[in-house]
Amino acid sequence: MPDTDKRPSWDTYFMEIAALVARRSTCLRRAVGAVIVKNRRILSTGYNGAPSGIAHCVDRGCLRETMRIESGQRHELCRGIHAEQNAIIQAAYHGVSIQDGTLYCTNLPCAICTKMIINAGIHDICYEEGYADELSMTLLDEAGIHPRQVRLQTEKG
Repeated sequence: MPDTDKRPSWDTYFMEIAALVARRSTCLRRAVGAVIVKNRRILSTGYNGAPSGIAHCVDRGCLRETMRIESGQRHELCRGIHAEQNAIIQAAYHGVSIQDGTLYCTNLPCAICTKMIINAGIHDICYEEGYADELSMTLLDEAGIHPRQVRLQTEKG
């Protein structure tokens, strides 16, 4: 019989899956994972990395590091696609509606991802860590989306 005291909450369960998805990242600066869920069912996942068929930063080097671009700035100067974008694209590619879904992401989405999330009809966001993009929070607030931080326990405590 399972120990229900050790059973993770739904938020913890999906956030841990997002953290696992992040391990597939090919970004040299930040590994991010995203999971889109509806009615407690996983619809799509994504991690940050280059588009299919394009060399990854782990193979080519980081353009943003070379150009000394700060985190949260000039997103267009990157070979990679953000985890949230990849999760939305994968859902569209496979014809899966994510409207009214929940996004679990290891980082709070940037402004570009936030705009996509709003237009995709996602109304709930859970994240583990913040992100240096003030416009993101402004857009989410205006859209009536109030992200919730879900902190994961580390093995050390």
